[in-house]
This record gives sequence, C-alpha cells and structure tokens, in this order.
Amino acid sequence: MTHDHDLVLRPTQEQITAALNPPAGRNGGDLVVETLAGLGATTVFGLPGQHALGMFDALRRSDLRYIGLRVENNAGFAADAYGRITGEAAPLLLSTGPGALTSLAALQEAAAASAPVLAISSQIPTAGLGGGRHGYLHELPDQAASFRGVVKSVHTVRTQSQIPSAIEAAWKSALTTPHGPVWVEIPQDVLLAETSIPVVTGGDALPEDLVPRPELTAVAAHLLSHAQRPAIIAGGGVVRADASKKLLRLAETLQAPVVTTPGGKGAFPWEHPLSLQSWIEDRHTTDFLEDADVLLVVGSGLGELSSNYHTFRPRGRVVQIEADLGKLESNHPALGIHADARPALQALLETVSRRHDPEAPERVREVLAKVAARIAAQDLTLEQEVLASVRRALPAASPSFWDMTILAYWAWSAFDAKGPNRMHSAQGAGGLGYGFPAALGAAAADPTRPVLAVSGDGGALYSIAELATARQYGLNVTWLIVDDGGYGILREYMNDAFGEATATELTRPDYVALAESFGVPGVRTTPEALETDLAKALSEPGPSVVVLPAVLRMFAPTHLGTE
Repeated sequence: MTHDHDLVLRPTQEQITAALNPPAGRNGGDLVVETLAGLGATTVFGLPGQHALGMFDALRRSDLRYIGLRVENNAGFAADAYGRITGEAAPLLLSTGPGALTSLAALQEAAAASAPVLAISSQIPTAGLGGGRHGYLHELPDQAASFRGVVKSVHTVRTQSQIPSAIEAAWKSALTTPHGPVWVEIPQDVLLAETSIPVVTGGDALPEDLVPRPELTAVAAHLLSHAQRPAIIAGGGVVRADASKKLLRLAETLQAPVVTTPGGKGAFPWEHPLSLQSWIEDRHTTDFLEDADVLLVVGSGLGELSSNYHTFRPRGRVVQIEADLGKLESNHPALGIHADARPALQALLETVSRRHDPEAPERVREVLAKVAARIAAQDLTLEQEVLASVRRALPAASPSFWDMTILAYWAWSAFDAKGPNRMHSAQGAGGLGYGFPAALGAAAADPTRPVLAVSGDGGALYSIAELATARQYGLNVTWLIVDDGGYGILREYMNDAFGEATATELTRPDYVALAESFGVPGVRTTPEALETDLAKALSEPGPSVVVLPAVLRMFAPTHLGTE
C-alpha cells in the first residue's frame, strides 16, 4: 500500500545534470539567498558586517532586492513593517555581535506585534563556537542566548548542508500563527567557504492553519446567541488574520457593539452604528464592556492598554479567541479558544443565531457621546484639530506608522484608520524610533501609495540617519515630526507625578535644514497649515519631511480613579 507521504517526485534528467554540475564561485552565502528566493522572498533588509560578507556578496549573484538601512535596529523596524503589510516573512540580514544585538529592540516589537521577521545573522568562525574565550572579533559566549527570550525560535547552523533546512524551518516558524520574528545564525567560515552543494531551487514551508476546537465554538455560539448584552473587543489578531469582514458579519448578526484595541485599528468600520471606535482607554467604554453579559474577545490578550491599564473587571462571561497560547486566559478567566481569528469567526458565523436588538446602536451612541463630552471638557482643541488635519491629508488607502509620541497616543483612541492593516505603531513593545524606518519598509512593500510616518522630536533623533536610506532608494514616505523640544509624554508624566520634569528637555536640530542636507525636501508648518502642507508632501513622489513645532497635551487618563 502506498501512502501519499511516501511519494517522492522524480527529478528530470535536466535537473540531475544541473545538480551534478553546480555553477562555480558559489559559497555558503549563496545557499542563504537561494533558499530565501526559493521560499518566495523578493526583498531583504539589513546591514553588512565583516562576518556576514559572504551573505552580502551572494546578494550580488541573486535577484533579491536589497534595502540597506544605516542602523540594525532600524533595519529590523523596516522588516517588521514589510511583514505586517505583506503578511510574508521579511528577511533581515545582520552581522555578528554588536550588529546582531542592536536589532534586539526591533525584534521585541515584532514579537509583541506578531510581525513575521526572519533574522539571519553571521556568527564567529565555527572553531570559536561553544562558549570558549578565543578572542574573536564580535565574540559572545552564546549569541543565540540573547535572542531566545525575544524571538519565536532560534536556529543555529554548523555546516553548509544545514543552511536550506534551517532557513526553511525558520520561515515556517515565522509564518505559523501567531506570526513572529525568528533567528538563524551561521558562522563566518560556513558563509565564506566555496560550496559544491547544488543550487537550491525550491522550498515549501507553508504553515498549518490554527483552527478552533468545534466543541468550544459550539459553546461560544450558544452563549452569544442567548446573550442579552453581547459586546466584542477586536484586537490585532483580527487584522493579521484578514478577518475583518467576518467580524463585521458576526457583529451585525449578533447586534453586538465592537471596540478595537490599538493593535486592532481598522478591524471594524469606524462609523458603523455598532462601532465603539477605539476609545478603549476611556472609563465610559470600560463600564460598557464590564456590563456585557457575554464579551467576545478576538485576537487580543487584554493586556495593559486593552484593559484600560488593568482596571477592566468583566462581570459577565468572557469568550476569548487567541492564537498565542500563552495569552489565552492570561488576564481574565474565559472560555478560551486557541485559534486564529479567521477560522474561529467563520465557525461562529456558521453556528450562531441571529439576534434582534434595535437598542444596541443607541447604547453605542450614548457611550460615544459621553466620551466626546469628557474630552470636550479638557480644552484639547489643538490636539483634536492636528489629528483631524492628519486624517484629512492622508489618502484613505495609505498606511501610517506612528512612533511613541503624544499624537500617536491620541491616534490609538481617536484616529480612523480607514480600514484594516493601515495604521501601525510601536505600542507592542513601546520602543522609540519605530515610525520612520517602519514606514520605509512599508514603502518598499508597496510603492504604489504614499506612506506616512509620525514621530516626536525625541523619537525622530533615533532614526534620523535613515533619511539617507529614504533618499538612496527613493522611498515614498512623508515624515511628520511634531517638535515640542523634548520627550513630551515623559514631561507630562513627571510633571503630574513629581511636580517637575527631569531629563526630558532636548536641544534639537533644525529638522528642515537637516532633511535638506540629505537631499530630502522639508517644510516647517503650523497647525493651521498642516493639512495643506502634509497633503502636498504626500502627493509628491519620494521622501519628504514636514515639521510641526507644537506642544501637544494628552487627554486625562481614566484608570487612576480620579474621575
């Protein structure tokens, strides 16, 4: 009896001849780039280094497009955004030691946001591996140990024959739900040595679907169908699973109001009668969700931001659909369903009964009116007008990437993303410097539409070197820098907590002149001219910088028990 898994495709005579006579002049680095191309990669990001030169030399003999950034952390952010936009594993090529370690903050963000990044680093020569103190350049006793707590999986190569399988396994790991960054390291001598291994001509690393257990979705469907006040929290897992349309159908079937987390921006239509928008940090929204007798949480772990800083205390039943097993019931007891959002929502759609609740839209309007009244009482007209100007200037189909800055904190709650997978920020890990290099990665993924990056002046200084990258590759990114002369949100936090801020003020450059020194056009704007200047910059091809000198304030928090 022959089983399907016993079948092996016979190579043609032409394939046999090619395998027996591989081209001369190839090295271990060629095996890396050939494997990536065989798996479907078209673009790689990175930064060369002495130990990694074998990989980078091989790029010259490949059809892969290389986008080289100026700092490894920024290269990681660019790969992160490329993975978010395309859903593909984004290769990130790095060198040993300092080069590798500089990428750690970016890989932490990719892990927190479930972005598929395939980091491939060189290592010291094979003879130095094992933790001995040999004194090689860039030597670490155990380089991989620095990454094990950050990435999904670590793959160490010792010989050339291991390269294709290790990269294929890492690729599959990165794209297995939940997506995330992975780490491959290859010694310098393995990359540089000439190889007689045949050209890598293909690869198959399609991940398996993560489907829900049917007995669990049956219970969930029963609870939701018989709920009196159902509600839904939609997180980033809905966006990553491309499940927004299924979410919309389910919400309408159940007449269940929906609020999106910062990571789930755009997962539900902003102006829909059942949309609570993204005011998940507001106590009025928290109260509404606590009052739900059945709360469906899809693609969210209900972490710090999504639980209004852990003040959320649900009184009804919670049903949680989550692809990351470690996040399932990690914050609240629930009917936990370990599954990707798309098949889980489909299973619910096939099982739930239609509910009739004509009062649901009115309850949503009441919550949004309370939120609007709370904000209106705080004299925050400038902040709302600036955010509205950005929204009007940005084409609806364009993605935006936001650094950790006050305007981004506003955007988490108040910005209409105009669709899924169009607004991204560093709220997963919360590191500075994400916005601009991430936008460069998105522009590399899709050059047909302009991309917006938003930073404060503090975050901008982390990635200012990437103006050279933007210019070199002609990437279609407009960078809005809100210049308030310091770390604005930390200034607010310290003034509120201690009555005085320390270490938050910055001497900053003339950002317009600095941009122009890189050959990037820049303009200094005002809140009144922002919409016009930003729209003009976005409409012109290539990179540009718009600088807005302004001190913005945050709306008052509701999790401190002061209201």
